[in-house]
Amino acid sequence: MEKNKDDILEKLVHINRITKVVKGGRRFGFSALVVVGNQNGKIGIAHAKAKQVPDAIKKANEMARRKLIHIPLREGRTIHHDIYGKDGAGKIKLRAAPKGTGIIAGGPVRAVCEVLGIRDIVAKSMGTANPHNVIRATMKALSAQHSPKQISTIRNKKISEIIEKEDNDLTKYNKQNFKK
Repeated sequence: MEKNKDDILEKLVHINRITKVVKGGRRFGFSALVVVGNQNGKIGIAHAKAKQVPDAIKKANEMARRKLIHIPLREGRTIHHDIYGKDGAGKIKLRAAPKGTGIIAGGPVRAVCEVLGIRDIVAKSMGTANPHNVIRATMKALSAQHSPKQISTIRNKKISEIIEKEDNDLTKYNKQNFKK
């Protein structure tokens, strides 16, 4: 985990050694999977290969910085709603959590949440443990979530109308179904 002058946090998720068999023996190369983010809703992921580990990490960091995307966060600490993502055999379920919960996630998902700036989340990775597929599934899930602002623009309504409507529907449901 490294923080640079432009406030972008870089996290190495996985290194893989690649072997190419040639006439004289074996040639080794390395691939690095890196996640970068500004801890305020921007994140980028990249995978790069090189003959040396530091070179692979450096290439991956530069590529990830070029591919930064914005993910909306609720209150700057969690996701807006529960989401499910799938990529290959990697399946991930992300759940919004109340303040003070922390990051309850393993390996690659934890790295994504830390660089993105998520402080409260519960995540479950199902299927494969391959970090490439798990990270891509996580990114698909995070990209698929909708903030109240996005929903309001789609429906041509005010944000307050959408939030009120959800609260009113819930109280109406509770009054109808839980009368004594």
